[in-house]
Amino acid sequence: MTHPQTAPVRILCLMSDTGGGHRASAQALKAGFAELYGDRFQVDIIDLITDYLPWPLNQIPKMYPFLSNDVPWMYSALYSSQSSGSWGNWLAINGSRMAKNSVRKAFLQHQPDLIISVHPLLQLVSMWVMDEMPHRIPFVTVVTDLTTAHPLWFNPGVDACYVASEEAYRFALSRGLRKDQLHLFGLPIRPAFARPALSKVELRAKLKMDPALPAVLLIGGGEGIGPVEEIAAQITQQLSASGKATGQLVVVAGRNKTMQERLAARAWPIPALINGFVDNMPDWMAACDCIVTKAGPGTMAEALISGLPIILSGFIPGQEEGNVPYVINNDVGEYSEDPAEIGRIVARWFGPESAKLQTMSDKARALGHPQATFDIVKSIAGVWAKARQQATTPPK
Repeated sequence: MTHPQTAPVRILCLMSDTGGGHRASAQALKAGFAELYGDRFQVDIIDLITDYLPWPLNQIPKMYPFLSNDVPWMYSALYSSQSSGSWGNWLAINGSRMAKNSVRKAFLQHQPDLIISVHPLLQLVSMWVMDEMPHRIPFVTVVTDLTTAHPLWFNPGVDACYVASEEAYRFALSRGLRKDQLHLFGLPIRPAFARPALSKVELRAKLKMDPALPAVLLIGGGEGIGPVEEIAAQITQQLSASGKATGQLVVVAGRNKTMQERLAARAWPIPALINGFVDNMPDWMAACDCIVTKAGPGTMAEALISGLPIILSGFIPGQEEGNVPYVINNDVGEYSEDPAEIGRIVARWFGPESAKLQTMSDKARALGHPQATFDIVKSIAGVWAKARQQATTPPK
């Protein structure tokens, strides 16, 4: 719907490409505003770190793949730094001091009516900048981690903070946020996941899948990293061990075209569909029966909404490690880094443990938050409306 208004409300969404989740969350929020409010709100997404900060701070996103994949112990040490005297906290404070002038220029350039941050490194510097500006801009944080959230996410100076789990909610309280600042709605994910899907029969026909065999969805992330090929080989070996196919495989290789080509060139003993990057993930999830993925919060949230039991094949130390017990303790999946064991789990779920698979699917759906994006967007619109009212109400 559209609302008559002389000028749209300008929202500036701060993110950076340290992992795919921040941009995906920002885009989900932008889509949510467009779907609910039409052109009443104008959402501009900027990579504040890469495009606005000085060297060497603007190199942080380029360092992320190296830290998280090649030296995870260092990334874990940085992410787990929670005390005021830690070296990670020292780096964050001094980096924020270096960034202040650049962040101020970004705010003055865009002249936003409200600011959303979907990145943990942007709260502290933003609050410092706003303390020195003549007019306070409403500022909200949308935490894109599921359970293990870094302390830098939580600044008591924000107008509102949105979290996705009870664990993150309790941690935010421990960092000094008030209950009236906190909202537990779930992770912002693409609005398409909130819409009713076609039936599994219709989707499988549309996607050219086998209509009858249970299907496992294997995700390599946006960049197609991890032992995807080994896991695919082990799954297909287990699902063909009896001499006939007892399941089918769908692989999403992401932007890793080399891996996609290698997988597509193989002769598979069971029905297998090999995809690169896809823009219809809601359909693929709704058409499958379980998922194998690393513990990325966005993919996990989408899987839960889709009722997919989850096999976690790995996690980024610090940032994602809390997502493993979240899956296990809520009885919606299992964890293994061993491709052979992953194959055996899938074979059990599609065979003697099919009743367990259905139970986990029901629990996953109950744990999902399909309306999270719209709930967050409505609340943020309320923050802006409240700030506007306060600004236009004369003091008594």
